[in-house]
Amino acid sequence: MPTLHLGFLASHGGSNMQAIIDACRQGRLDARPCVVVSNNSESMALQRARAAGIPGYHISAVTHPGAEEDREVLRVLRRHGVDTVVLAGYMKRIGPETLTAYRGRMLNIHPALLPKFGGRGMYGRRVHQAVLNAGEKATGVTVHVVDDLYDHGRVLAQCEVPVREGDTADSLAERVLREEHRLYWETLQRIAAGEIVLE
Repeated sequence: MPTLHLGFLASHGGSNMQAIIDACRQGRLDARPCVVVSNNSESMALQRARAAGIPGYHISAVTHPGAEEDREVLRVLRRHGVDTVVLAGYMKRIGPETLTAYRGRMLNIHPALLPKFGGRGMYGRRVHQAVLNAGEKATGVTVHVVDDLYDHGRVLAQCEVPVREGDTADSLAERVLREEHRLYWETLQRIAAGEIVLE
């Protein structure tokens, strides 16, 4: 019986989600991917879910206007027995009911060493460009617990990625993403093994 029952929230590619699914399938992660929710009906994440035989749902302001969107996300996560929520490039603020229900058990990954280069509007290529503009010698990856503020909750794991001479936002993003794909599932495995205790 897997220790963790994972629900994914993703808006676009879902490559971090795929790395976690692969780790589960390969027996490196003691968890079961239960469901994928996307606010984008065309997302690669939903295609990845279908390919992996995982239930996938498009839930957005289009399908469920107003507060109903938040309620439907929560209903779907609960219906599929999710105990740990994994954000994988989810470009929406988490609704209050879902956040309350999974407080302390919702994780996000950020492509920088928080608290640096986090906050509203700091995602994707913007983060890497900001790192370069600041003249940083190192950047990295942070896995953290989601709370009411963007990129703010308890840090669970970090790893450093050196900034190289001549790096562009794209070359830096590529190296950081490789570390994201490793650190996210490894952190989940540490939770499954009891090395990291969530609230």
